[in-house]
Amino acid sequence: MTTRIILADDHPIFRNGLVYSIEETGDFQVVGVGESADDAVRLAEKHRPDIALLDLSMPGGGISAAARIAEAGYATYVAMLTVSEDDADITAALGAGATAYILKGISADELRRVLGRVAKGEAHITPALAAQVLALMHAPKAPRQTALETLRKREEEVLRRVARGLSNREIADELSLQEKTVKHYMTEILTKLHARNRVEAAIIAHEAWREE
Repeated sequence: MTTRIILADDHPIFRNGLVYSIEETGDFQVVGVGESADDAVRLAEKHRPDIALLDLSMPGGGISAAARIAEAGYATYVAMLTVSEDDADITAALGAGATAYILKGISADELRRVLGRVAKGEAHITPALAAQVLALMHAPKAPRQTALETLRKREEEVLRRVARGLSNREIADELSLQEKTVKHYMTEILTKLHARNRVEAAIIAHEAWREE
């Protein structure tokens, strides 16, 4: 099945090359292209894509667009594509509902691999950036550990697989569950951990369980 993407970036040459790179293998179709936050929201509402791929620094702001698209449910997943490695940008993007934070230095092949994983429900953030987010999120361990201890056995099994980067479909297959059941567990996990998305839940799990 072809993954449908809308793309918003205000640099025409980069944007045109990006469309070509994404569509090169035939696994992805760019169904809408824009250059601003308003364009992104309008395109997402019109096309209801699998992924909204947004430049962070376009007019109107990629984070603003991500929040509007995620809140309205116009795209299944939101991914940021940026040159910024700034801590505040990373946490703001994740807080706005992005499930992937992709740096523009990535190769075309790797970008397609990342987009393929995002389309399956996997989160993406590079290890170096994840370390930065961990440092920002660092807080007294007791409350976080207490939250993890509230997870039921099956919820913990799901979270451990999320931390390994598995998609909901892959988790369902490993645990012999239906995918909708995994989604239900994820909702419960996010609520108990006070996490905004599966990326943050995975980071919390890595931090708490890294000594095991």
